[in-house]
Amino acid sequence: MLECFTILLLSSKFALSESVAFSYLASSMALCGASQQLALISGGNGHQRRGRISRSNRGPIKVQASTSSELGVYEEGRLERPDWSGQTPLSRLVGALISFKPLYSILKLGARQVLISTAEKKNISWRKLTSDILESDVYKELDSVQNPSIVYPDYYLKPFHAYDDGNLSWLAAAEVQPATMSMIMRAVPTASSVDEAKEIVFGNWLRRIKEHHLKYSGNPILDILDIGCSIGFGTRQLADEFPTAKVTGLDLSPYFLAVAQYMDKKKAPRRNAIRWLHGNGEDTGLPSRSFDLLSISYVLHECPHVAIVNIIKESFRLLRPGGTIVITDQASKSKVVQELSPVLFTLLKSTEPHLDEYHLTDLEEKMKEIGFVNVTSRLTDPRHVTITATVPF
Repeated sequence: MLECFTILLLSSKFALSESVAFSYLASSMALCGASQQLALISGGNGHQRRGRISRSNRGPIKVQASTSSELGVYEEGRLERPDWSGQTPLSRLVGALISFKPLYSILKLGARQVLISTAEKKNISWRKLTSDILESDVYKELDSVQNPSIVYPDYYLKPFHAYDDGNLSWLAAAEVQPATMSMIMRAVPTASSVDEAKEIVFGNWLRRIKEHHLKYSGNPILDILDIGCSIGFGTRQLADEFPTAKVTGLDLSPYFLAVAQYMDKKKAPRRNAIRWLHGNGEDTGLPSRSFDLLSISYVLHECPHVAIVNIIKESFRLLRPGGTIVITDQASKSKVVQELSPVLFTLLKSTEPHLDEYHLTDLEEKMKEIGFVNVTSRLTDPRHVTITATVPF
């Protein structure tokens, strides 16, 4: 299956001209059948493992068996970040390929088709879940969540995730649910169902939050903010875990928030209803020191470096002394992420324009510079890292 993109690796190692690389890659894409691409995306490494860490002098972290009650321990790769990211020769080559507009259009279409087909092979009804939203009364929710005074940053107005309008469209909002379910299944490929994968991904994430807050703060969690909440997957998990807290989900896309609110109305009322807020995580306009827990999940890899720093600074301002921040995102040190096949990391980078900036940003050091203490990180599934930290008392 890797033969389809062997020429891409060869061109990166032997410095073929960009024009040659373009033609070879286009030919490879044409020869690579859908079934081969799907096998690449659904197979390979990434098996969920549990156990204690022991380091080998010759390689990455090894995992030994232990009781299932412990938080999963997952393998790190040999590098600080993937060699297909940042300013490496391979990364620059892939960037040059993606910048070639005719090829970018092919990659964008290919990425979307592979994602949908792979999801449906995992019994995720992508098309049905999408049509259920698009054919519903969700449109009535837009006016009640949209803030007409919002000024969108330039990066947010560009094509993104294979959508010409980025996150500012009904189609993007309608496809968040199946896309998230697909992401969760990719994170835990051994899971037999979405529910099982969610239990691992969200369970490990929530466990890290509670462990950190209990160890370094102990303050009651009364107010929670979820920055970049999308349609509220993680927001609802937080509301379920901390039912007495007041939870706010904030996002730049009013379409995402409309779907979040619509989905909430289909569920039984909560003791404390989630507040859905249209705002920019870089400058929320919310009062300082007004939250005990602040979450940023799967957001920062979608942002340029300046926005990443601004969001972390804003988070520090918003948290009360002793408050906990939790950031979950793609793990630069993940063995699975570092070993993505050429077809996968090329398709991934074609839909994630700021991925290089994200992987070049040392989040832990940046958080310390801004003022956070007790900064700790851990892989909470094979692909994602969860970083927790505290605002000093």
